[in-house]
Amino acid sequence: MDRITVKTSVQADINTVWNYWTKPEHITNWNFATDEWCCPRAENNLQPNKKFSWRMEAKDGSMGFDFEGTYDKIVEKELISYKMSDGRKVDIEFTQNGNEIQVSETFDAEGKNTDEQQRAGWQAILENFKKYVESE
Repeated sequence: MDRITVKTSVQADINTVWNYWTKPEHITNWNFATDEWCCPRAENNLQPNKKFSWRMEAKDGSMGFDFEGTYDKIVEKELISYKMSDGRKVDIEFTQNGNEIQVSETFDAEGKNTDEQQRAGWQAILENFKKYVESE
């Protein structure tokens, strides 16, 4: 199975980046790829063997899905590893780089869409996260 990596650098301190990534009241503001989508609900129990569930849906109500999984490993302000509900693994690393934080997400490809389509979708959400953090 292919693994895909997407990255961005956020102009903010690690505490802000970590909180905006992990707190439901922030997740709902950035966890979607385009302006036609939204994240109306987010539940996050950030502990090993605990679950998260984020609702992602089209603003026009035409489609939506729950993005869910279980955390494997949490190293505060450094690493989040989880398994999605379909068993695929995701690793997110947070690295200080001068006065910015690099966020790097590596995930198992799903085999339905091309790697490029998946990379583009995940990268768009990551860029939305960057835009949200930097605009606050």
